Amino acid sequence: MIEWFDDLALGMRFKSGEVQITESDIKRFAAEYDPQPMHLDEVAAKQTPFKGLAASGWHTAAIAMNLAIQVRPFGPHPLIGLGVDGLRWMMPVRPGDILHLEGEVIGLTPSKTKPQGVALVKWTLYNQNGDAVYTFTPIGIVPRRPPT
Repeated sequence: MIEWFDDLALGMRFKSGEVQITESDIKRFAAEYDPQPMHLDEVAAKQTPFKGLAASGWHTAAIAMNLAIQVRPFGPHPLIGLGVDGLRWMMPVRPGDILHLEGEVIGLTPSKTKPQGVALVKWTLYNQNGDAVYTFTPIGIVPRRPPT
């Protein structure tokens, strides 16, 4: 069971449950945060490079974040970070897509001055066909086990 930075190991893997994306999910998010034709209107979306309705990249990022939180890679500790490396959108997320998130610990650096460490987990969001649609590597801050 993971509770502390010290419980993490390079190569450790995580996998989330699945979430299905609906047309109304895409339009609701877009209406509030990214009101562009390819996210709001099927007819207009066909005239864009997406050739149809597609979720906002920021919606995709929010979905991935929610799935990462559900995985609880840092045990009881919240996912707090210093930034994100390697953020990429590889293909559009469409209505009906079923997404899941997979992560791998690729870096662990204990702090020399604070009771914490920096964990790098490379996360990749996949659709129902196994296609990678989004990836990001947050620079996570994780508390170290208190001395006994």
